[in-house]
Parts: sequence; C-alpha cells; structure tokens
Amino acid sequence: VQLQASGGGLVQPGGSLRLSCAASGIIVSLNDMGWYRQAPGKQRELVAVIRSGGSTKYADSVKGRFTISRDNAKNTVDLEMNSLKVEDAAVYYCHAARFWDDYWGQGTLVTVSS
Repeated sequence: VQLQASGGGLVQPGGSLRLSCAASGIIVSLNDMGWYRQAPGKQRELVAVIRSGGSTKYADSVKGRFTISRDNAKNTVDLEMNSLKVEDAAVYYCHAARFWDDYWGQGTLVTVSS
C-alpha cells in the first residue's frame, strides 16, 4: 500500500493550496481517508476525514476553509485549503483506515508565510 501526498508548498496568508493523495494497493472509497497535520513541536492532529460512506468531518480550526473530497475513478483524496493562516503551516499526511488496517503517507510540507 502506498499513499503518495503532493501539492504542498509555500503560500502567503489568505492563499490557497490543494493537496492530493494518490493511493495504490487500496480502494479509497472502501476506506476512511483522512488528512492529518503535524507542526513542529506539536502532536499530529486530524484535519479532515471522508469516511467510506461519504460523510466528512473537519477539525474546528479548518471548518469553512478546508474541503476534503474523493475521486473514486482516480483513487485519490484531495484537500482544498483556502484562506490559509500562519497556524496552518505543518507537514500534512494522508491516512487510510479500514477495520484493523491503517496506512500513512510520507507527508507534504505546507508553509504559510508572507
């Protein structure tokens, strides 16, 4: 199983980025697919999840600004991030979970700075 995260980069406050997680070895629509992030000196935290049934959940800090979506045909999960804040800067990780299995991607760095 591989989860290949991409799309990170440097953006100014108020800007937007779109992260993408390309999965191989699993079917994203059968898994609960999530994006987590970890800032320096902080614990990894859940940002957003899209469950196998299609429901979504967001951290309070990103509600209304971030949108998680799934493309079953491409077997990818995206995270659209708008109105980015300095505090959104972190390494973002893709995660997949189904029953007793879970997998992590390698992370993509998001830097928010003027």
